[in-house]
Amino acid sequence: MSHNHDGHDHDHDFDMDNTIVLIDEDETEHVFTVLEYLEVDEQLYAVLMPQDDDGEEQAYIFKVEVDENGEEFLMDIEDDEEFDRIVAVLESDED
Repeated sequence: MSHNHDGHDHDHDFDMDNTIVLIDEDETEHVFTVLEYLEVDEQLYAVLMPQDDDGEEQAYIFKVEVDENGEEFLMDIEDDEEFDRIVAVLESDED
């Protein structure tokens, strides 16, 4: 499992349903299926699978943050230790 580690915030239409649209820095829309949400150390994370997947099973993990207006948005996980901790939790849930 990997994540998008491009260092950019992503604009998106975000709610707790099964799909989400992210807009990258080139203004290209990408549609994802929300596989799951998980909370680790009081931080919420979203695990997403691209709907335009080319047969590769590559999920992306994003941190769910809340802005000053109370709107939720997704952030890349920039800390490798934090990312590894989330992957370990996800892998332990698979057992």
